[in-house]
Amino acid sequence: MGTAQNLTATTSAQSKKLGWNKSDTLWMLGLYGTAVGAGTLFLPINAGVGGLIPLLVMAVLAFPMTFFAHRAMTRFVLSSSNPGADITEVVEEHFGKGMGKVITLLYFFAIYPILLVYSVALTNTVESFMLNQLGIEPPARAILALVLILGLMAIVRLGEQLIVKAMSILVFPFVAVLLMLALFLVPYWNDSIFHNVIPANGGLNSVMLAVWLILPVMVFSFNHSPVISSFAVATQKAHGENAERQSSRILARAHIMMVLTVMFFVFSCVLSLSPDNLAEAKANNVSILTYLANHFDTPIIAYVAPIVAIIAITKSFLGHYLGASEGLNGLVIKVTRDKNKEISSKALNRFTATFMLVTTWTVATLNPSILGMIESLGGPIIAMLLFIMPMYAIKKVPSMKKYSGAISNVFVTVIGLVSISAIFYSLFM
Repeated sequence: MGTAQNLTATTSAQSKKLGWNKSDTLWMLGLYGTAVGAGTLFLPINAGVGGLIPLLVMAVLAFPMTFFAHRAMTRFVLSSSNPGADITEVVEEHFGKGMGKVITLLYFFAIYPILLVYSVALTNTVESFMLNQLGIEPPARAILALVLILGLMAIVRLGEQLIVKAMSILVFPFVAVLLMLALFLVPYWNDSIFHNVIPANGGLNSVMLAVWLILPVMVFSFNHSPVISSFAVATQKAHGENAERQSSRILARAHIMMVLTVMFFVFSCVLSLSPDNLAEAKANNVSILTYLANHFDTPIIAYVAPIVAIIAITKSFLGHYLGASEGLNGLVIKVTRDKNKEISSKALNRFTATFMLVTTWTVATLNPSILGMIESLGGPIIAMLLFIMPMYAIKKVPSMKKYSGAISNVFVTVIGLVSISAIFYSLFM
Protein backbone atom coordinates (compact mmCIF):
# COMPACT_ATOMS: atom_id res chain seq x y z
CA MET A 1 0.00 0.00 0.00
CA GLY A 2 2.86 2.32 0.92
CA THR A 3 4.63 1.52 -2.36
CA ALA A 4 1.49 2.35 -4.34
CA GLN A 5 1.14 5.63 -2.48
CA ASN A 6 4.78 6.47 -3.15
CA LEU A 7 4.36 5.63 -6.83
CA THR A 8 1.25 7.79 -7.03
CA ALA A 9 3.04 10.64 -5.28
CA THR A 10 6.02 10.34 -7.65
CA THR A 11 3.76 10.28 -10.71
CA SER A 12 1.85 13.27 -9.40
CA ALA A 13 5.08 15.17 -8.79
CA GLN A 14 6.30 14.41 -12.32
CA SER A 15 2.99 15.53 -13.80
CA LYS A 16 3.27 18.73 -11.85
CA LYS A 17 6.77 19.29 -13.10
CA LEU A 18 5.62 18.70 -16.67
CA GLY A 19 2.78 21.18 -16.37
CA TRP A 20 2.80 24.57 -18.02
CA ASN A 21 3.62 27.81 -16.25
CA LYS A 22 4.02 31.48 -17.06
CA SER A 23 7.75 31.12 -17.65
CA ASP A 24 7.11 28.44 -20.28
CA THR A 25 4.67 30.74 -22.05
CA LEU A 26 7.14 33.61 -21.98
CA TRP A 27 9.85 31.42 -23.47
CA MET A 28 7.48 30.08 -26.12
CA LEU A 29 6.67 33.61 -27.21
CA GLY A 30 10.30 34.67 -26.83
CA LEU A 31 11.48 31.90 -29.15
CA TYR A 32 8.77 32.80 -31.61
CA GLY A 33 9.67 36.48 -31.35
CA THR A 34 13.35 35.84 -32.01
CA ALA A 35 12.71 33.73 -35.12
CA VAL A 36 9.86 35.72 -36.68
CA GLY A 37 11.53 38.99 -37.42
CA ALA A 38 13.08 40.97 -40.22
CA GLY A 39 13.99 37.83 -42.18
CA THR A 40 10.28 37.01 -42.50
CA LEU A 41 9.77 40.12 -44.60
CA PHE A 42 12.08 38.77 -47.32
CA LEU A 43 10.89 35.16 -47.19
CA PRO A 44 7.86 35.54 -49.51
CA ILE A 45 10.08 36.88 -52.28
CA ASN A 46 12.48 33.96 -52.15
CA ALA A 47 9.67 31.46 -51.62
CA GLY A 48 7.46 32.55 -54.49
CA VAL A 49 9.92 33.68 -57.14
CA GLY A 50 10.46 30.07 -58.26
CA GLY A 51 6.77 29.33 -58.67
CA LEU A 52 4.32 26.98 -56.97
CA ILE A 53 6.45 23.90 -56.33
CA PRO A 54 9.17 25.60 -54.21
CA LEU A 55 6.41 27.28 -52.21
CA LEU A 56 4.73 23.94 -51.47
CA VAL A 57 8.08 22.34 -50.59
CA MET A 58 8.72 25.13 -48.10
CA ALA A 59 5.28 24.63 -46.55
CA VAL A 60 6.00 20.91 -46.05
CA LEU A 61 9.55 21.33 -44.71
CA ALA A 62 9.06 24.41 -42.52
CA PHE A 63 8.00 22.71 -39.27
CA PRO A 64 10.16 19.56 -39.28
CA MET A 65 13.40 21.29 -40.30
CA THR A 66 12.88 24.06 -37.75
CA PHE A 67 11.72 21.91 -34.85
CA PHE A 68 14.16 18.99 -35.19
CA ALA A 69 17.19 21.26 -35.65
CA HIS A 70 16.44 23.53 -32.68
CA ARG A 71 15.47 20.58 -30.50
CA ALA A 72 18.81 18.94 -31.27
CA MET A 73 20.71 22.09 -30.33
CA THR A 74 18.71 22.37 -27.10
CA ARG A 75 19.53 18.75 -26.26
CA PHE A 76 23.18 19.47 -26.95
CA VAL A 77 23.24 22.32 -24.43
CA LEU A 78 21.41 20.15 -21.89
CA SER A 79 23.89 17.28 -22.38
CA SER A 80 26.54 18.91 -20.20
CA SER A 81 27.53 17.28 -16.92
CA ASN A 82 27.55 20.78 -15.42
CA PRO A 83 23.97 22.04 -15.02
CA GLY A 84 23.67 25.65 -16.14
CA ALA A 85 26.55 25.49 -18.64
CA ASP A 86 26.00 27.60 -21.76
CA ILE A 87 26.71 26.43 -25.28
CA THR A 88 30.33 27.62 -25.32
CA GLU A 89 31.11 25.67 -22.15
CA VAL A 90 29.28 22.58 -23.44
CA VAL A 91 31.30 22.61 -26.67
CA GLU A 92 34.56 22.80 -24.72
CA GLU A 93 33.46 19.98 -22.41
CA HIS A 94 32.58 17.62 -25.26
CA PHE A 95 35.11 18.53 -27.95
CA GLY A 96 38.08 19.92 -26.04
CA LYS A 97 39.54 23.41 -25.66
CA GLY A 98 40.85 23.66 -29.23
CA MET A 99 37.56 22.81 -30.90
CA GLY A 100 35.79 24.78 -28.21
CA LYS A 101 37.57 27.93 -29.36
CA VAL A 102 36.73 27.24 -33.00
CA ILE A 103 33.04 26.56 -32.33
CA THR A 104 32.79 29.54 -30.01
CA LEU A 105 34.30 31.75 -32.71
CA LEU A 106 31.92 30.34 -35.33
CA TYR A 107 28.97 30.76 -32.95
CA PHE A 108 29.85 34.41 -32.47
CA PHE A 109 30.33 35.12 -36.18
CA ALA A 110 27.09 33.37 -37.05
CA ILE A 111 25.18 35.86 -34.93
CA TYR A 112 27.20 39.06 -34.69
CA PRO A 113 26.92 40.09 -38.38
CA ILE A 114 23.13 39.71 -38.14
CA LEU A 115 23.16 42.08 -35.19
CA LEU A 116 24.98 44.62 -37.36
CA VAL A 117 22.42 44.15 -40.13
CA TYR A 118 19.58 44.84 -37.73
CA SER A 119 21.25 47.99 -36.43
CA VAL A 120 21.52 49.31 -40.00
CA ALA A 121 18.01 48.16 -40.92
CA LEU A 122 16.44 49.78 -37.85
CA THR A 123 18.16 53.10 -38.51
CA ASN A 124 17.15 53.05 -42.19
CA THR A 125 13.55 52.13 -41.41
CA VAL A 126 13.07 54.80 -38.73
CA GLU A 127 14.80 57.43 -40.86
CA SER A 128 12.60 56.62 -43.86
CA PHE A 129 9.44 56.55 -41.73
CA MET A 130 10.19 59.97 -40.23
CA LEU A 131 10.95 61.49 -43.61
CA ASN A 132 8.34 59.91 -45.88
CA GLN A 133 5.38 59.09 -43.65
CA LEU A 134 5.62 61.56 -40.77
CA GLY A 135 7.06 64.44 -42.80
CA ILE A 136 9.69 65.09 -40.13
CA GLU A 137 13.27 65.88 -40.99
CA PRO A 138 15.29 63.18 -39.18
CA PRO A 139 18.34 64.20 -37.17
CA ALA A 140 21.85 63.48 -38.39
CA ARG A 141 22.27 59.76 -39.02
CA ALA A 142 24.93 59.40 -36.33
CA ILE A 143 22.62 60.91 -33.71
CA LEU A 144 19.58 58.91 -34.79
CA ALA A 145 21.56 55.67 -34.81
CA LEU A 146 23.00 56.41 -31.37
CA VAL A 147 19.58 57.14 -29.87
CA LEU A 148 18.10 53.94 -31.31
CA ILE A 149 21.01 51.73 -30.25
CA LEU A 150 21.07 53.26 -26.76
CA GLY A 151 17.35 52.56 -26.46
CA LEU A 152 17.89 48.90 -27.31
CA MET A 153 20.92 48.71 -25.03
CA ALA A 154 18.85 50.15 -22.18
CA ILE A 155 16.52 47.16 -22.45
CA VAL A 156 19.51 44.81 -22.64
CA ARG A 157 21.05 46.33 -19.51
CA LEU A 158 17.93 45.48 -17.53
CA GLY A 159 18.62 41.76 -17.89
CA GLU A 160 17.87 38.62 -19.86
CA GLN A 161 14.44 38.06 -18.36
CA LEU A 162 13.31 41.51 -19.42
CA ILE A 163 14.55 40.85 -22.95
CA VAL A 164 12.47 37.69 -23.10
CA LYS A 165 9.47 39.57 -21.70
CA ALA A 166 10.00 42.42 -24.17
CA MET A 167 10.09 40.01 -27.09
CA SER A 168 6.98 38.30 -25.71
CA ILE A 169 5.12 41.61 -25.46
CA LEU A 170 6.23 42.80 -28.89
CA VAL A 171 5.11 39.50 -30.37
CA PHE A 172 1.41 40.31 -29.94
CA PRO A 173 1.22 43.50 -32.03
CA PHE A 174 3.64 42.02 -34.56
CA VAL A 175 1.59 38.85 -35.10
CA ALA A 176 -1.64 40.84 -35.18
CA VAL A 177 -0.39 43.26 -37.82
CA LEU A 178 1.27 40.48 -39.83
CA LEU A 179 -2.03 38.58 -39.96
CA MET A 180 -3.97 41.77 -40.72
CA LEU A 181 -1.68 42.49 -43.64
CA ALA A 182 -2.12 38.92 -44.88
CA LEU A 183 -5.91 39.27 -44.62
CA PHE A 184 -5.79 42.69 -46.26
CA LEU A 185 -4.19 41.10 -49.32
CA VAL A 186 -6.87 38.40 -49.74
CA PRO A 187 -8.99 40.46 -52.20
CA TYR A 188 -5.87 40.78 -54.39
CA TRP A 189 -5.28 37.02 -54.62
CA ASN A 190 -4.96 35.70 -58.16
CA ASP A 191 -4.09 32.44 -59.88
CA SER A 192 -0.94 33.57 -61.69
CA ILE A 193 1.31 31.30 -59.64
CA PHE A 194 -0.70 28.27 -60.82
CA HIS A 195 0.08 29.03 -64.45
CA ASN A 196 3.20 27.38 -65.82
CA VAL A 197 3.90 25.33 -62.70
CA ILE A 198 6.96 24.07 -64.59
CA PRO A 199 8.39 27.26 -66.15
CA ALA A 200 8.98 27.13 -69.90
CA ASN A 201 12.24 29.00 -69.39
CA GLY A 202 14.48 26.55 -67.56
CA GLY A 203 11.84 23.87 -67.06
CA LEU A 204 12.25 21.35 -64.28
CA ASN A 205 15.86 22.38 -63.69
CA SER A 206 14.81 25.89 -62.69
CA VAL A 207 12.26 24.45 -60.23
CA MET A 208 14.86 22.15 -58.67
CA LEU A 209 17.30 25.03 -58.42
CA ALA A 210 14.66 27.21 -56.74
CA VAL A 211 13.89 24.44 -54.24
CA TRP A 212 17.60 24.02 -53.55
CA LEU A 213 18.25 27.72 -53.00
CA ILE A 214 15.20 28.30 -50.83
CA LEU A 215 16.59 26.16 -48.00
CA PRO A 216 19.29 28.59 -46.79
CA VAL A 217 16.70 31.38 -46.84
CA MET A 218 14.45 29.26 -44.62
CA VAL A 219 17.37 28.49 -42.30
CA PHE A 220 17.94 32.21 -41.84
CA SER A 221 14.28 33.23 -41.64
CA PHE A 222 13.23 30.58 -39.09
CA ASN A 223 16.46 30.66 -37.10
CA HIS A 224 16.39 31.38 -33.36
CA SER A 225 19.55 29.52 -32.37
CA PRO A 226 21.05 32.64 -30.69
CA VAL A 227 18.58 32.32 -27.81
CA ILE A 228 18.60 28.50 -27.59
CA SER A 229 21.48 28.36 -25.13
CA SER A 230 19.80 30.79 -22.72
CA PHE A 231 16.50 28.95 -23.22
CA ALA A 232 18.04 25.56 -22.41
CA VAL A 233 19.79 26.84 -19.29
CA ALA A 234 16.61 28.55 -18.04
CA THR A 235 14.52 25.44 -18.70
CA GLN A 236 17.05 23.29 -16.86
CA LYS A 237 16.88 25.57 -13.83
CA ALA A 238 13.09 25.53 -13.85
CA HIS A 239 12.43 21.85 -14.65
CA GLY A 240 15.57 19.96 -13.62
CA GLU A 241 15.67 16.40 -14.97
CA ASN A 242 12.51 17.06 -16.99
CA ALA A 243 14.17 19.92 -18.87
CA GLU A 244 14.56 18.02 -22.15
CA ARG A 245 10.92 16.94 -22.31
CA GLN A 246 9.60 20.34 -21.31
CA SER A 247 11.91 22.23 -23.66
CA SER A 248 10.68 20.02 -26.53
CA ARG A 249 7.08 20.91 -25.67
CA ILE A 250 7.90 24.62 -25.59
CA LEU A 251 9.78 24.40 -28.88
CA ALA A 252 6.97 22.46 -30.57
CA ARG A 253 4.34 25.04 -29.59
CA ALA A 254 6.58 27.94 -30.61
CA HIS A 255 7.28 26.34 -33.99
CA ILE A 256 3.62 25.54 -34.66
CA MET A 257 2.80 29.21 -34.05
CA MET A 258 5.71 30.23 -36.22
CA VAL A 259 4.87 28.02 -39.20
CA LEU A 260 1.14 28.79 -39.20
CA THR A 261 1.47 32.56 -39.02
CA VAL A 262 4.51 32.93 -41.26
CA MET A 263 3.22 30.56 -43.93
CA PHE A 264 -0.15 32.31 -44.05
CA PHE A 265 1.68 35.62 -44.51
CA VAL A 266 3.96 34.10 -47.18
CA PHE A 267 1.09 32.48 -49.12
CA SER A 268 -1.00 35.64 -48.96
CA CYS A 269 1.85 37.76 -50.31
CA VAL A 270 2.71 35.29 -53.06
CA LEU A 271 -0.91 34.79 -54.13
CA SER A 272 -1.45 38.55 -54.39
CA LEU A 273 1.47 38.94 -56.79
CA SER A 274 2.92 37.06 -59.75
CA PRO A 275 6.30 35.31 -60.04
CA ASP A 276 7.40 38.20 -62.27
CA ASN A 277 6.45 40.69 -59.55
CA LEU A 278 8.44 38.70 -57.01
CA ALA A 279 11.41 38.54 -59.37
CA GLU A 280 11.21 42.32 -59.69
CA ALA A 281 11.13 42.70 -55.89
CA LYS A 282 14.18 40.45 -55.63
CA ALA A 283 16.01 42.45 -58.28
CA ASN A 284 15.17 45.70 -56.47
CA ASN A 285 16.49 44.22 -53.20
CA VAL A 286 13.54 45.42 -51.13
CA SER A 287 11.38 43.73 -48.52
CA ILE A 288 8.00 42.35 -49.52
CA LEU A 289 6.22 45.12 -47.58
CA THR A 290 8.07 47.85 -49.44
CA TYR A 291 7.24 46.24 -52.77
CA LEU A 292 3.57 45.77 -51.82
CA ALA A 293 3.28 49.40 -50.77
CA ASN A 294 4.63 50.56 -54.12
CA HIS A 295 2.79 47.94 -56.15
CA PHE A 296 -0.70 48.55 -54.79
CA ASP A 297 -0.19 52.21 -53.85
CA THR A 298 -2.17 51.82 -50.63
CA PRO A 299 -1.64 54.32 -47.79
CA ILE A 300 -2.47 51.63 -45.21
CA ILE A 301 0.50 49.50 -46.20
CA ALA A 302 2.68 52.57 -46.63
CA TYR A 303 2.17 53.43 -42.95
CA VAL A 304 1.87 49.96 -41.51
CA ALA A 305 4.91 48.48 -43.28
CA PRO A 306 7.61 50.50 -41.51
CA ILE A 307 5.92 49.99 -38.12
CA VAL A 308 5.86 46.22 -38.68
CA ALA A 309 9.50 46.36 -39.79
CA ILE A 310 10.53 48.34 -36.69
CA ILE A 311 8.83 45.84 -34.38
CA ALA A 312 10.33 42.90 -36.25
CA ILE A 313 13.85 44.31 -36.24
CA THR A 314 13.64 45.30 -32.57
CA LYS A 315 12.57 41.81 -31.55
CA SER A 316 15.26 40.20 -33.64
CA PHE A 317 17.95 42.56 -32.35
CA LEU A 318 17.13 41.75 -28.73
CA GLY A 319 17.09 38.03 -29.34
CA HIS A 320 20.33 38.02 -31.32
CA TYR A 321 22.02 40.23 -28.74
CA LEU A 322 21.69 37.42 -26.18
CA GLY A 323 23.56 35.02 -28.42
CA ALA A 324 26.14 37.52 -29.65
CA SER A 325 27.02 38.70 -26.14
CA GLU A 326 27.23 35.12 -24.91
CA GLY A 327 29.57 34.24 -27.77
CA LEU A 328 31.78 37.27 -27.17
CA ASN A 329 31.91 36.53 -23.44
CA GLY A 330 33.01 33.00 -24.24
CA LEU A 331 35.79 34.24 -26.53
CA VAL A 332 37.09 36.73 -23.96
CA ILE A 333 37.05 34.13 -21.18
CA LYS A 334 39.00 31.66 -23.30
CA VAL A 335 41.60 34.28 -24.27
CA THR A 336 42.12 35.41 -20.67
CA ARG A 337 42.35 31.82 -19.42
CA ASP A 338 45.03 31.04 -22.00
CA LYS A 339 47.04 33.90 -20.49
CA ASN A 340 46.41 32.53 -16.98
CA LYS A 341 44.30 35.53 -16.12
CA GLU A 342 40.77 35.92 -14.83
CA ILE A 343 38.25 38.60 -15.68
CA SER A 344 35.40 39.53 -13.36
CA SER A 345 31.87 39.12 -14.63
CA LYS A 346 31.25 42.83 -14.09
CA ALA A 347 34.25 43.84 -16.19
CA LEU A 348 33.35 41.26 -18.83
CA ASN A 349 29.77 42.48 -19.14
CA ARG A 350 30.95 46.10 -19.31
CA PHE A 351 33.41 45.26 -22.10
CA THR A 352 30.79 43.31 -24.05
CA ALA A 353 28.19 46.06 -23.75
CA THR A 354 30.70 48.72 -24.84
CA PHE A 355 31.87 46.65 -27.79
CA MET A 356 28.32 45.99 -28.95
CA LEU A 357 27.30 49.64 -28.56
CA VAL A 358 30.31 51.09 -30.38
CA THR A 359 30.34 48.62 -33.26
CA THR A 360 26.59 48.56 -33.93
CA TRP A 361 26.45 52.36 -33.74
CA THR A 362 29.45 52.76 -36.05
CA VAL A 363 28.08 50.35 -38.65
CA ALA A 364 24.59 51.86 -38.45
CA THR A 365 26.09 55.31 -38.99
CA LEU A 366 28.27 54.25 -41.94
CA ASN A 367 25.31 52.39 -43.51
CA PRO A 368 27.33 49.82 -45.49
CA SER A 369 25.84 47.12 -47.67
CA ILE A 370 26.46 44.01 -45.58
CA LEU A 371 23.91 41.66 -47.13
CA GLY A 372 26.73 39.92 -48.98
CA MET A 373 28.56 39.40 -45.70
CA ILE A 374 25.50 37.72 -44.20
CA GLU A 375 25.06 35.43 -47.19
CA SER A 376 28.74 34.45 -47.30
CA LEU A 377 29.42 34.23 -43.55
CA GLY A 378 26.33 34.17 -41.36
CA GLY A 379 24.22 31.78 -43.45
CA PRO A 380 26.67 28.87 -43.83
CA ILE A 381 27.79 29.10 -40.21
CA ILE A 382 24.20 29.06 -38.93
CA ALA A 383 23.62 25.84 -40.90
CA MET A 384 26.87 24.34 -39.58
CA LEU A 385 26.08 25.14 -35.96
CA LEU A 386 22.33 24.54 -35.95
CA PHE A 387 22.08 21.48 -38.18
CA ILE A 388 25.48 19.78 -38.40
CA MET A 389 27.12 20.25 -34.98
CA PRO A 390 24.31 18.67 -32.87
CA MET A 391 24.15 15.71 -35.28
CA TYR A 392 27.91 15.24 -34.98
CA ALA A 393 27.57 15.40 -31.20
CA ILE A 394 24.95 12.61 -31.27
CA LYS A 395 27.55 10.38 -32.91
CA LYS A 396 30.50 11.37 -30.73
CA VAL A 397 29.22 12.46 -27.28
CA PRO A 398 28.29 9.61 -24.89
CA SER A 399 25.55 11.58 -23.14
CA MET A 400 23.83 12.15 -26.51
CA LYS A 401 24.03 8.56 -27.79
CA LYS A 402 20.48 7.98 -26.58
CA TYR A 403 19.25 10.24 -29.38
CA SER A 404 20.96 8.25 -32.16
CA GLY A 405 19.09 6.13 -34.67
CA ALA A 406 16.21 8.55 -35.28
CA ILE A 407 15.22 9.24 -38.87
CA SER A 408 14.98 12.92 -37.92
CA ASN A 409 18.77 12.94 -37.49
CA VAL A 410 19.25 11.98 -41.14
CA PHE A 411 16.71 14.61 -42.17
CA VAL A 412 18.45 17.37 -40.21
CA THR A 413 21.88 16.38 -41.54
CA VAL A 414 20.70 16.38 -45.16
CA ILE A 415 18.94 19.73 -44.80
CA GLY A 416 22.06 21.20 -43.18
CA LEU A 417 24.41 19.98 -45.91
CA VAL A 418 22.09 21.08 -48.71
CA SER A 419 21.65 24.51 -47.10
CA ILE A 420 25.39 25.02 -46.85
CA SER A 421 25.97 23.90 -50.44
CA ALA A 422 23.12 26.08 -51.73
CA ILE A 423 24.53 29.19 -50.07
CA PHE A 424 27.97 28.55 -51.57
CA TYR A 425 26.34 27.97 -54.95
CA SER A 426 24.62 31.34 -54.79
CA LEU A 427 27.93 32.99 -53.96
CA PHE A 428 29.80 31.68 -56.98
CA MET A 429 27.08 31.91 -59.62
